[in-house]
Amino acid sequence: MTGLIVGRFQPFHRGHLATVADLRRAHPGAPLLLVIGSAQESFTAENPFTAGERVEMIQRALSEARIDGCLPIPVPDIHQHAQWVAYLQGLVPAFDVIYTNNPLTRLLFERAGIRVELPPLIEREKFQGVVVRRRLAHRENWQELVPPAVARYIEEIGGPERLRRIAERSAALATTHPGS
Repeated sequence: MTGLIVGRFQPFHRGHLATVADLRRAHPGAPLLLVIGSAQESFTAENPFTAGERVEMIQRALSEARIDGCLPIPVPDIHQHAQWVAYLQGLVPAFDVIYTNNPLTRLLFERAGIRVELPPLIEREKFQGVVVRRRLAHRENWQELVPPAVARYIEEIGGPERLRRIAERSAALATTHPGS
């Protein structure tokens, strides 16, 4: 039974890793596809990392945790909900079940007749990409929220400085263009 998870993984954090580990334990030997959504987005406050960087984060974290059987696949957005499931099916290997807690994603896949399961959320208030990105931008402790391999990689690619510069640019735009 091949499973699929959709996420932006901006960045891949300990909550993501725990979910993947749980699914691999529950279905050993069954492949797990990790769809990296919004693959065309990067260098923004919401999507600071490139698709390639996100693939690298995932691969390093899974390798360090000795988790195999996962395939990260970058997928760009099409901004057409009614066609998104078919679009995705055309880009990834066949799968039997999608694991998601996103209500829209759940609805779209259920309407397409695909089995949907809700994976457990691991300390959701703590492990969120938005929290990691905010901490990175504000020089707060972000390393505790990501697997060690991801923390090392983010440092390696200059992630903290990138997030600070993106935050500065966003703040400058907000003051020069209030209300936009």
